[in-house]
Parts: sequence; C-alpha cells; structure tokens
Amino acid sequence: MEFPRYHKDIVSDLMSGKFILASDPKFVSLKESEEFYSSFFKESFGYEIEIKTDFAYLLSYETGEQLSRDICLFFAILSFELDKDGKNFLEEIQYAEFETEKLDEYFSNSSYAELILNNNQMKDAFSRKQFYTTLNRRNIIEKTGENKFTFTQAYKVFIDFAADFAKGKLNAVNEYN
Repeated sequence: MEFPRYHKDIVSDLMSGKFILASDPKFVSLKESEEFYSSFFKESFGYEIEIKTDFAYLLSYETGEQLSRDICLFFAILSFELDKDGKNFLEEIQYAEFETEKLDEYFSNSSYAELILNNNQMKDAFSRKQFYTTLNRRNIIEKTGENKFTFTQAYKVFIDFAADFAKGKLNAVNEYN
C-alpha cells in the first residue's frame, strides 16, 4: 500500500498531541490527503482529525488527559491578567511576543493564586517553564528567544473551546432561570 508523503511523521506528530502548522511541509500533504487521514484516524484509533486553514490536530472525546484543561486554564488566567493590565487579550495573543519573566509576574501576583498553586503546570516559575516547553513541543507556541515566545495559530482551539464552554454554561444558567 502506498501512503501519502510524510505519512509516518504526520501520524507520529498527531498521535503525540502536536499541532501540524500550515508552515510545515507536512501540512500540505495532510491537506491534500484529508479524506484518507479522516478515514485512517477514525478507523485506526477512533479519533477525528480537524484540519483548519492554519493547522491540523486530532480530536478524541474519550481522553483523560489534563493538558488541554491546563492550557484552557492558562489562557483564562492570562486573559484576566492582560485585561487588568489594560491590554486586549486577543490582540496580544495574535501579535505580541511574550516574555516568561512578565508572565511569571502576572501569575505570581494573580488574584487566582489558589487556583494557580493547585495546578502542577502553573504553580511556580519552574513548572511554568516546563509547561512552555510542552507548549513549544506541541506547536502551540514558538520560541523566539531563550525566554521569549509567540503563540501559533493553534491557540484558537483553546480559545474557541473556552468560548463554547462559556456559552454552554451561560445557556445552562439561562435554562434554569
């Protein structure tokens, strides 16, 4: 059987939780073989593949992993702290370069300190540094220096999820009232 170009790398990346970005040559092969990969991941693993304009990733509804939850929590706290600092969250996420030292300041002085301290990914500067390494490995951020990074378009998955979650919560509250 002949597989699409970069097949092994595509499967390996997606199965390890990476986002494949549009800037990666594998993305073109993935997009050209979208129907094949949709069937392949559904039949082989029970996963759905999401191919957006800027990135691709796998989606499973039967996962127990906590990383996605932690990323959503990270964005929620960052959004709150940026807003408190008078910055537009979406503009910052899309266009700004972040310094880990400034983020450490936000998280160390956050009014959500208890929540942060109870999260292994964000509880202190060392944990957050490891968290940023994970985000980089998954193509959610792109390092621009030793302690600097920008967010890739993959951030949209988590922001969209949070927005959908908030709408669902709001709808559920409205249904009970």
